[in-house]
Formats: sequence, C-alpha cells, structure tokens
Amino acid sequence: MSSLSGKDGPRIRHLADAAQPYETIGVDKLTPIIGAEISGVDLAKPLSNRTVDEIHRALAENIVIFFRDQDITPQQHLAFGRLFGELHVHPAAPHEPGEPALMKIYADKNSPRANGEGWHSDVSCDLEPPMGSILYIKQSPPHGGDTLFASMYAAYGALSDRLKTYLQGLTAVHDGEPVYRGLYANAGAADKPSYPRAEHPVVRTHPVTGKKALYVNRGFTSHIVGIPRDESDGILAYLYQHAENPLFQCRFRWTEKAIAFWDNRCAQHRAMWDYWPHTRSGTRVTIKGERPV
Repeated sequence: MSSLSGKDGPRIRHLADAAQPYETIGVDKLTPIIGAEISGVDLAKPLSNRTVDEIHRALAENIVIFFRDQDITPQQHLAFGRLFGELHVHPAAPHEPGEPALMKIYADKNSPRANGEGWHSDVSCDLEPPMGSILYIKQSPPHGGDTLFASMYAAYGALSDRLKTYLQGLTAVHDGEPVYRGLYANAGAADKPSYPRAEHPVVRTHPVTGKKALYVNRGFTSHIVGIPRDESDGILAYLYQHAENPLFQCRFRWTEKAIAFWDNRCAQHRAMWDYWPHTRSGTRVTIKGERPV
C-alpha cells in the first residue's frame, strides 16, 4: 500500500504562497509543488540585477527551474553559474579541457552507464555540498532521457509528526567512496586516493527559505549515526521509498539547448537512461553551498 494512501484526505496539502508577480521573466509552474519553466530571458546576453534576483527567487519558490532554446557557449554557462556563487569542482567526474568546473555529461550506445541514473542529491558526501546545479543539454535523443525531480520539502512535510520528532537531531553519513571509485574509468578519469565523506542532519533547514527538507538519498547516504545498523537500514529504506513518491515530483522532457537549474538543498533528481542507442550530451556547472544544519 502506498505510504500516502488513506481515506482522510491528502496527507500533503500544498498551499501556494501569495507571491508577488515577476517583472522581468515569465514563470510557468509544472506542478503546484515543484518545477517551473522560465521564459522571456536570453542567457547568452548580460542579465540585469533585477533579472538575476528574479531567477534566484523563482528557484527558491519552485526548487527546479527550466530554460529552453538557450544558445550559450561554455564560458557563458560558467558565467551564469557564477552569478549565484563560487563554482564547485566535482571530486571524480571528467570535465571539459582546461575547465574543471565544467563537468561532462555524456552517454551513447557504447556507454556502460549514464550520469545520474539513481535518485540522489549532487555530491551530498561533501562537507559543504553544492547549493545548486545547472545542466545544459546540447544533444538530446529523439525520445526519452527525461530527468525527474522530487521536492524534499514535500517529502518531509508528508511525514507524521511522530516520525518528524524522531528524525529531528539525527545525523547520517554520506560516503562518496563506494559511489565514485571506478565509476568514471570508461571516461578516462583516474581514481583519487580518497573521496569525500561527511555527516549531515537527516533533516536540514534551507538557509534561504527557512523550510525543513529531508536530506538522505540512496546515492550517498550509508547509515544514520547513533542507532543500530538494522534500525538505520529500515528507517532509510522507508525514507527513500517515501521520498520517491510521484506526488512530490515533476518530470522534465529535454529538448536540445535546454537548461535545468535545481536546488540540491531541497531536491533529489534522477536521469532516465531509456534512449539507447541514441546519444545524450551536455555540460553541468555546479555552485558551492554551505554545511547543512
């Protein structure tokens, strides 16, 4: 039975904030809970401070935002990321020559794997995990290759009060070693001597919105600290399943020259590798974040 089934009405009741209208961009929500397409902006051109502020606001209000038909260069991609903070360098993934902050995203008929196939928050194993990621797809398959995004605000909000109380104050270990070692060998990326490992709150508070979000994911979280391992395994298994409920999600269908910008502090995502033997390629810029609290 679904964790959200019942006869007492929805366990998640989302009320949209009475937000002020946008002046410089268009914002079209994909769902009431997560996701919006942004229009009226050309990211290849200089952006006014007002436009940057409204893009940042749209991200805070929608968790992930999308831009279509953006013809940008690698340098413009990097410059757009820097508008929101210092850029993060991935601890394992290959990057474009001479640009460590410009991560390669690529899968074709000969690839043994594709980026981001499982639910995760980017590099949550870092002591200070990334604030956000900006993915630019330059070549997309004719069908498939969608990316799913899930709101961890909604996932936390739909938990019972008793479970929220239990989780408050708990921390969990996020470990990059089992994820990254050997992962990019086919792309010519040599293994590092070690990979990031960090302990973060199971429930974190967003530094901008002040909202609480569930912060464990299948990709990196190994165990909850301070409780028996079997108890940790059972709780995490439930939280993973719960967080992946479609009610918390939106799904983005890529087109060439589209961009997704998501907030890693309150979202998880996963890419669908359902387009073999076609090719999907692009680049990702990631923005440094702060230590979760």
